[in-house]
Amino acid sequence: MRRERATGSSAAPNETVSAFFQDMRGRGLGDPALVVSDGAPGVIKAIETCFPRSARQRCLAHRMRNLAAKVPEDLWPEVKARVQAVYQAPSRAIARDLAKGVVEDFGRDPPSAVACFEDDFEACIAHLRMPVTHRRAIRTTNLLERLFVEERRRLKIIPNAFGERPVLKLMFGAMTRAAERWRSIRFTEFERRQIEAVRHELDAEYEAADTNSPASRQVRPVTGIPSSSRT
Repeated sequence: MRRERATGSSAAPNETVSAFFQDMRGRGLGDPALVVSDGAPGVIKAIETCFPRSARQRCLAHRMRNLAAKVPEDLWPEVKARVQAVYQAPSRAIARDLAKGVVEDFGRDPPSAVACFEDDFEACIAHLRMPVTHRRAIRTTNLLERLFVEERRRLKIIPNAFGERPVLKLMFGAMTRAAERWRSIRFTEFERRQIEAVRHELDAEYEAADTNSPASRQVRPVTGIPSSSRT
């Protein structure tokens, strides 16, 4: 069955991320099960404001580069293996337990790296809600980054031959091609039920936050590693 996809791009330099998302919503985009982004505060706020019923995934490629810059070179192989084990854990509950071990073992050396690891931790393991076969494709913004690479490659060849409309056409074509590659990821009936269960869980979390704290109706807080585990 063919499903419609909302694709968006903008050339407006002063357009906020929230305005961009609202435009997408106005064209029929609902709350995705998962939204992936880097750590830009404005982007995070826009996601949590515009898609309050969606899980937010922090790009793990960006996070691993941030950690690598804060860990001594001789210690990095061990830290990298431990952190990857957390991010590739079978479930969020197991990831939280493994994360506590990382914090305990490396809490004093280097402290800046541990602080980076703990920052926005729940968003770093949000992909673990999803079916196992999908996780590798949805835990980074690599797909989007490749679009930027393609844009730069083409503009570098004939830099003076492009105006706003040709560039937008170029980016739209690149996004269309990317969407075609995504269609090769098949959903089994069991995986469809898994994602539907995740949506129900996200709805329940949103309704609970709405009931318990009026101030959190629009934005869910960015949290670190919790003291208790929940799948």
